[in-house]
Amino acid sequence: MEKSAIYHQPCSSYAYPYDKETMHLKVRSKKDDIQSVILVYGDPYENVKVGENYRWVSGRVEMKKSATTSLHDYWFIAVKPEHRRLQYAFVLTDSNGASVFYGDREFLPNDQVTFSVPDNFFKFPYIHEVDLFKTPEWVKSSVWYQIFPERFENGDPDRSPENVLPWGSKDPDRDDFFGGDIQGIINRLDYLKDLGISGIYLNPIFKSPTNHKYDTLDYYTIDPHFGDKETFRTLVQEAHKRGIRIMLDAVFNHIGSKSKQWQDVIENEQKSVYKDWFHIHSFPVRDGENGNFDGKPSLSFDAFGFTTTMPKLNTANPEVQNYLLDIATYWIREFDIDGWRLDVANEVDHAFWKKFHQAVLKEKEDLYIVGEIWHNAWNWLQGDEFHSVMNYPLTKSIINFFIEDKIDSSQLISSLNEHFMKYSRNVNEAAFNLLDSHDTARILTLAKGDAQKVKQALAFLFAQTGSPCIYYGTEVGLDGGNDPLCRKCMIWDEEKQDREMLLFTQKLIKLRKDYQEILSKGSLHWLETNDSSAIGFSRELGKHAIIFIFNHGDKEVSVSLDEAYSYTDIWNGKELETKKVDVSAQWFAVLKRGV
Repeated sequence: MEKSAIYHQPCSSYAYPYDKETMHLKVRSKKDDIQSVILVYGDPYENVKVGENYRWVSGRVEMKKSATTSLHDYWFIAVKPEHRRLQYAFVLTDSNGASVFYGDREFLPNDQVTFSVPDNFFKFPYIHEVDLFKTPEWVKSSVWYQIFPERFENGDPDRSPENVLPWGSKDPDRDDFFGGDIQGIINRLDYLKDLGISGIYLNPIFKSPTNHKYDTLDYYTIDPHFGDKETFRTLVQEAHKRGIRIMLDAVFNHIGSKSKQWQDVIENEQKSVYKDWFHIHSFPVRDGENGNFDGKPSLSFDAFGFTTTMPKLNTANPEVQNYLLDIATYWIREFDIDGWRLDVANEVDHAFWKKFHQAVLKEKEDLYIVGEIWHNAWNWLQGDEFHSVMNYPLTKSIINFFIEDKIDSSQLISSLNEHFMKYSRNVNEAAFNLLDSHDTARILTLAKGDAQKVKQALAFLFAQTGSPCIYYGTEVGLDGGNDPLCRKCMIWDEEKQDREMLLFTQKLIKLRKDYQEILSKGSLHWLETNDSSAIGFSRELGKHAIIFIFNHGDKEVSVSLDEAYSYTDIWNGKELETKKVDVSAQWFAVLKRGV
């Protein structure tokens, strides 16, 4: 038995309350090393008298192996402690029949002496409903559509900058303007509804000199090239009428160098009332002086990266906190937005995000909070900061297999299992899942123009638990390399659109909505395909199951199904006549298992 591989941590993603009466428990072991895991559990205060002594009342139940990676097995169980308290330990038995007790004092003999000492057990003292990881229920059924406003549609040409270029006349450079605005989004709400979209994530819309708006000048003002507050109010209201939610981008890590606060610091230096709003090491802070050259690590102040136009805000300063929290609640209170996406969220202190969480949810209890974090984000996902992060680790795994052909199906399964096990099920159910964004090359370009690969990747994304997001234009074949090429103008000329991709996307979104509950909450079970280019899994909830089989190879594959059930090909809308499904090369099958 490889004890060094065995791991459990109370009050973490290995032991957490899923709801007000259910505990989820996980334990990790070396791959193929452990034959069985028994959970021993009970209320820490429940004892019965046996002669002159008292014996703790406990139960035993076998855990299921729920996931396997290249290195580890993960064992899982859900239990409902009657009094919402839990004392527990694990008895692990290896393939040779040797067993061991694993608890709060680590490894001990599996005997009565060990079981008689309460301190040997792990504890979960009490399930407090107020401490649950709670996410807005509506998120789980949402399909998002990310819009870079300057490039979606020019709906009000009178608002366009003087140097505006004809729509789609060239590939964008970093400083180009094409006139996209909020009215353009309003004009296309019916298009988005027909597509099946239920949430719009907007890149920044506040006043800024750039096309991307990540260098904010005034958080209380809509950029005049985009519209005004009444235009934005109309957008929210009209979106809501169509069942579409609105999530804005909050850039609170840094502010634009043309903002009044930073300009005051430049002018007044140490006498500025705003000098403590920033992380300043020495004066002056003007460009070209005191080491302040864009892109150089010699800056005399902290910034986003080493970008002189984006000085970093000191979010530990109470004045800055009050300023940003008022902004966050203002747009909820006055315009009824439904979510905040938080830019560069991992570089802002946890203390501020906890205050942010409390403030915005007090204003609107079902608001969705998404942090921009590209890596393992477990310490931001404890229930008191974010509901989700932009799920780029999932993105990368999907791209590695379906787009770049860098890994085989077993490696994809290992990568995904490792990712899902890092978080609680609550977190995974509300994850913000995506294939590309304004910060990455577009998925069609990564696929070198292979639309079939993109379709497979999209279908796989939509089959995962969480909330999928489409980057504008993916549904009509918009391509583009890394920034700024990933921010091309939306294609509205139907003759230039990939209409087959559009119909495919509509069909995929409908499938997601038709089976939303099982895709959001169903347990994941990988299927044996006997092919390194094929991957299959079922999503199961109660007696119901949806099965997905993806063939990423260049030859047709056949997968045998459980003979005990009947199956319906729900992608093609027909009954499956045999207990075997044939999947064409570079395609997939979606089946509904009969009860």
